[in-house]
Amino acid sequence: MKKILLLLLVILCFSGYSQKVKDSVLYKKQKSYRELTISLPPSYSKETKKTYPLLFLLDGDYLFDSFQGALSFGYYWDDLPEVIIVGISQGNERNEDCTIDQTTGLPEGAGADFFEFIGGELIPYIQNKYRISPFKIIAGHDVTASFMNFYLYKDSPLFNAYISLSPELAPNMETLIPERLATFKQNIFYYQSSSDGDIKKMKTKITMLDENIKTVVNPALNYKYDDFKEASHYSLVLYSIPSALYQFFASYQPISSTEFQEKIVKLESGYVTYLKNKYAILEKALSIKMNIRINDFKAIEAAILKNKAYTELEQLAQLSHKMYPRTMLGDYQMALFYENTGDIKNAVKYYQSGFQQEPIGNLTKDMMLDKATQLRTQIKK
Repeated sequence: MKKILLLLLVILCFSGYSQKVKDSVLYKKQKSYRELTISLPPSYSKETKKTYPLLFLLDGDYLFDSFQGALSFGYYWDDLPEVIIVGISQGNERNEDCTIDQTTGLPEGAGADFFEFIGGELIPYIQNKYRISPFKIIAGHDVTASFMNFYLYKDSPLFNAYISLSPELAPNMETLIPERLATFKQNIFYYQSSSDGDIKKMKTKITMLDENIKTVVNPALNYKYDDFKEASHYSLVLYSIPSALYQFFASYQPISSTEFQEKIVKLESGYVTYLKNKYAILEKALSIKMNIRINDFKAIEAAILKNKAYTELEQLAQLSHKMYPRTMLGDYQMALFYENTGDIKNAVKYYQSGFQQEPIGNLTKDMMLDKATQLRTQIKK
């Protein structure tokens, strides 16, 4: 209970970091408008050419604020990317929206209409009005968590990632979902959760689904299942949201001390290649293109120096010049290269050149000047 209260406090504290607007879209079959709640990222109005992943929430009535709070917290610490959140209000129409045929296990009637509405009207509307990247996430809880899985039955799924919170699975879904997940060539992310306090008849099928998915051999599948202790069918939602988001966006996160110690420092070579690949994977898997973080440059620099792989400093400097051309970062790394390979005159040259560039991170003009002065003293001796 204490953990839940803490998360609620975090959500309230960080909920103001994104714009929150109301919108609506015409549901043609019902000849009525469906209400949407939308959160636009802090940078949306400033970076007018930037596109953002979409998080689409069924049960937006009660899931919206929890997801927005978790994402805002992640934005603040640069652990999660900026995301456009769209929640659809379902209210009393929730069960009708998710109508299925109990024999076939497929949407029927109002459920079939709602399924087509999302794919044929709602998502195109959002894509036309807002700057959405190709990476799209959908989330739901119990009956809506089950319903969202029908998009996996398509050969080209509408969504790349699925957050299934204690799903009330439709007939045969525990076997059909694993079969579908085994077929995809493109990256597919799937998260589901339950708890020891969950509804028993639902928990049994969720466990079967988990066991079946774990038999799937598909390198394109990124799967995680959480079975929370001391949580109910409802409180598990607050545990699940950060777990799912950090699963999907693991490649976005900056180099951590664990990654540095367990992966990077242990490399014999290829430190710059590791850094390039980290951001290439981010762009390929999540459609997020961004400059390499300064702290990630510094982490690779530290690994190179620790392992005395000084020749890679030159490669790192070339990458820095490309990413941050007006700053002193690249010149600083070239100066380190020459300093550590014994060419003091060229090291002084690059420290002096860096002095004329813009400061960045913890690199300052005073530091560059001091380094040049110290090395010149060595030359005179």
